[in-house]
Amino acid sequence: MMITGYRRLKERWKQSKTGAEEFLAKPFTDTELLAAVERVLDKAKIHRSGRAEPGQTFPAHKGLIGKSEGMNKIFISIGKASSASATVLITGESGTGKELAARAIHYGGPRSSAPVCAGQLWRHSRGLLESELFGHVKGAFTGATESRGGIFSCADGGTIFLDEISDMSLAMQVKLLRVLQDKEVCMVGSNRSRKIDVRILAATNKNFAEFSKEGLFREDLFYRLNVITINIPPLRERQDDVLLLANYYLTRFAAESGKASIRFSDEALQSLRSYNWPGNVRELENVIQRLVVMTDGDVIEVPDLPSLMRFSALRKMGFTRTLAEVEGEYITNVLASMDGNKTVQQKSSA
Repeated sequence: MMITGYRRLKERWKQSKTGAEEFLAKPFTDTELLAAVERVLDKAKIHRSGRAEPGQTFPAHKGLIGKSEGMNKIFISIGKASSASATVLITGESGTGKELAARAIHYGGPRSSAPVCAGQLWRHSRGLLESELFGHVKGAFTGATESRGGIFSCADGGTIFLDEISDMSLAMQVKLLRVLQDKEVCMVGSNRSRKIDVRILAATNKNFAEFSKEGLFREDLFYRLNVITINIPPLRERQDDVLLLANYYLTRFAAESGKASIRFSDEALQSLRSYNWPGNVRELENVIQRLVVMTDGDVIEVPDLPSLMRFSALRKMGFTRTLAEVEGEYITNVLASMDGNKTVQQKSSA
């Protein structure tokens, strides 16, 4: 940081290569000083994240990567849920890693040597979903040329993960509730029930409590599923994890593509960190894979990013910067998003 009593040197500092990250002209307030220090520390953190070191390890918990406060709480909850046998409801936006959390619970518990089976409820119609879950006997319906066990039978002794449980029809909810109560399943087309021993882990990206109050989901089933609740935070609330995940996927896809030397520029990392990530970790993974494949050089710059992310390379703004500074930063970001080529056309007045 550069501190001086001559304010007119600020413009020269901006154009120079002194190595200073921030400029403070005396006199300055405590607020201005603290804001400048925070910006320097933030830049240092981003700079350190710009290149994944060879052999670098990433803090992970059975497939879930993160070191933010929110994820550390999730890891603790997963550890406690793993040692229990209660039903777990995992909530969170699409792409946050709910299935990874479910698998972490399974493999961290006493059922880890038994199967874990996932049921994608949204993929099946009502009739086929019942067969998918409970199985069917030969001739139960058109096309049932042989008997087939369902997910509950395959996962006997292990765990079943029911993704997007809120998409299940009310009729199927009644059948699932009966299975949870009686711990028995009856194959479609059969009159015989058989005992099963499975643990249920369910997930949804909806507000389950409101969904239940609106009559779209049975309250009695909701209470049976909602014994333990784990809410996975969205990526926009895990800014430090964005940099960690970006380098994890960069290392992975770079190795697959034979581009071991590729890295992010500080500005590109700031853009990734500032972006809202509506698709969460899944979106981040897809973006990094595209960047590794499509970038020609060894450095991923802001112009290489998708257009929606190019304008997110903004530093944290407070009331300590002048209008000229804000305008200058905006112009810099516009130029970066246009690959440094901004044509200005003047319209003649009528």
